[in-house]
Amino acid sequence: MRNASIDDHDHLPVDVLPIGSDYPPDFLLARHTHRRAQLLHGTGGVMQVETDEGSWTVPADRAVLIPPRVPHKVRMLGVSTWSLYVEPDAAPWWPTSCTVIDVGPLLRELLRAANDLDAEYDTAGRDGALMRLALHELRRMTPAPFAISLPRDDPFRTLCRAYLAAPDVTLTNTDWARSAVMSTRTFDRRFRGLTGVSPATWRAQARLLASLPLLTTESVTAVASRLGYASPAAFTAAFSRAFGSPPSRFR
Repeated sequence: MRNASIDDHDHLPVDVLPIGSDYPPDFLLARHTHRRAQLLHGTGGVMQVETDEGSWTVPADRAVLIPPRVPHKVRMLGVSTWSLYVEPDAAPWWPTSCTVIDVGPLLRELLRAANDLDAEYDTAGRDGALMRLALHELRRMTPAPFAISLPRDDPFRTLCRAYLAAPDVTLTNTDWARSAVMSTRTFDRRFRGLTGVSPATWRAQARLLASLPLLTTESVTAVASRLGYASPAAFTAAFSRAFGSPPSRFR
């Protein structure tokens, strides 16, 4: 199904509901929840998912698994989506936090085929078998490292969200501490307690995540310069350490 509403079909007696959607460029899907778990896959482009817990950047050839009843919002940066909405009892192994996964060739084709199904497909025939195979494939997927935690408390959360929206390599711990009206030492201690990492480490990861949508339209050299790296090689090394592949793979 394409451009259908999950709310209009949630009552159907199927474990997996496939729904595809088309979005205009840079579209923000406002904060919402689903009773079912959701696999959200973007065909091309990049998605950015945010919950109270953190932020997940989802490049092409990846998907994000969203737990049931978790409030989230999604920014769609040049994507059409294929989704599977899954009854919680049908996938008790579903992660309890949002998780980005790689989408291999088989799962991609299963999602493509599911996108062509009617809402009331034959669960006992080929269509049902296709959906069951999709769940088997999902169960064997491993997480991909495209996430960053968000502190729940302000002013830390507000500062982090602003940085994710507009990373600034010149910003320092002293700048953040001054904005929070704290000493640098107190800010660092409280930030580590909320996120498990130092402010500088958090900002470095945020800049790398911010590079993913930029790489869809700009060269590696241009992205490295924009994000304040000393050279394209330095950016490539940091990117590869964080994500396991060079930035050229995301062009």
